Amino acid sequence: MASGNLYTDLKVHLHERAGMTSNHTPRMYRETHQLMGNRFEISVVTTDDDRARERVEEAVEEIRRIERLLTTYSDTSETAAINASAGITPVKVSDETFQLIKRSLEISALTQGAFDITYGSVDKSLWNFDRQMKSLPDLQTAKAMVRLINYRNVILDTAASTVFLREKGMRIGFGGIGKGYAAEQAKDLLIRNGVESGVVNASGDLAAWGLQPDGKPWTVGIAHPDAADTPFSFMQISGKAVATSGNYEKFVMINGKKYSHTIDPRTGLPVTGIKSVTIISPNAELSDALATPVTIMGIEAGLYLVNQLPGVECVIIDDNNKLYTSSNIHITK
Repeated sequence: MASGNLYTDLKVHLHERAGMTSNHTPRMYRETHQLMGNRFEISVVTTDDDRARERVEEAVEEIRRIERLLTTYSDTSETAAINASAGITPVKVSDETFQLIKRSLEISALTQGAFDITYGSVDKSLWNFDRQMKSLPDLQTAKAMVRLINYRNVILDTAASTVFLREKGMRIGFGGIGKGYAAEQAKDLLIRNGVESGVVNASGDLAAWGLQPDGKPWTVGIAHPDAADTPFSFMQISGKAVATSGNYEKFVMINGKKYSHTIDPRTGLPVTGIKSVTIISPNAELSDALATPVTIMGIEAGLYLVNQLPGVECVIIDDNNKLYTSSNIHITK
């Protein structure tokens, strides 16, 4: 993803006050890489650029390792092996993959199926969201197309460390949680390797820890849903992760109504009424995983869910640009 401006193509905008550049004064070191099909920007606060470069290279390799493990675009990944054996036989996987799938199923149960990693069985041609899409599929067709989406049909055997998709044609994918997982793992590696402050930004799904070079918390801007390069509001964070799901980048207008590219796996139809959902939590994986299901659940149910989760907050912008927040969040417009 190319851009002339460092922030304009991100869903969440990160702003830092640059430090001075003397050898002993904390300053920002930043690299941008194309990873997992997304733009990853890794920023660390440092007084030694060579050391910072080494730490960032280690984080990049960690993200690449996770991509090789989880990708659906390679026949050699564990995800591909699980999908190829759907309805046939369980597949033994690494503990890392097993635990990520287990956590994914827990989020599916928590959101009553609004989050579901078995969405991979959906025929994308039914919802191409381009100029040729002039009507929605009828309800019967939509439900038929999502017949194989059912997290309850992912069978885990803890003792054998196997994953089994109960029906032929089922497919899992980590598009709704993988970026956040990778960002969280890269952040943890950087911290273990002595990086006290920084940000891992996976195309707007980001994890921030420590402080800016000037000693202040990181300032994160939520993209305006009608102008993605303009912040809608700001918040200060440290030791937090932020993820946004929005319909302002990909949608269709049908009979004067806006339909998001986000599909409700329970109905097979696009969601309406919400332009964006931003989740703030202590963990990038969790923030990433919750952003889309809260969009699907809607404002009232989504806020109710978030308000029950310790340490989790959210900001919702509806189709009329009205802003809703969970109970403990404070933002500046």
